[in-house]
Amino acid sequence: MGVVYHANYLNWFEIGRTEMIRQLGFTYRAMEEEGILLPVVDLDIQYKSPAHYDDLVTVFTRITTFTPLRIHYEYEVRRLNEEERELLVSLANGAGELPGDKLVTGATRHVWVNRSWRPARLDKSVPKLYDALRSSLLGRKE
Repeated sequence: MGVVYHANYLNWFEIGRTEMIRQLGFTYRAMEEEGILLPVVDLDIQYKSPAHYDDLVTVFTRITTFTPLRIHYEYEVRRLNEEERELLVSLANGAGELPGDKLVTGATRHVWVNRSWRPARLDKSVPKLYDALRSSLLGRKE
């Protein structure tokens, strides 16, 4: 059909989460080595317009809820032209409207768990990651 398969957007959501954690100086691998896992417990997705093969797309990811036990994300997948991609630098601080055509929006909700799949408090399990996430959210509100 010449369009991106619908389930690929879920992979793009995961890439958005992974890169957000990486920007804070952590990796999912290191997080799991510390004994903390982050399974998806709920997913919501709305398809607005299809991405076509060879489109340049960007996944915008933001945290909407963060506690020691839970974290919720929202996503927008947008098709960008070259000029709009250059605008991304100015959006780094959250200023302005997101560029491009909105293709998909969604949200995922997660619970921090240990290797036994029991709820785990992030502030007790991996306090450095908890502090980094908390600081990034506080910095965004200032």
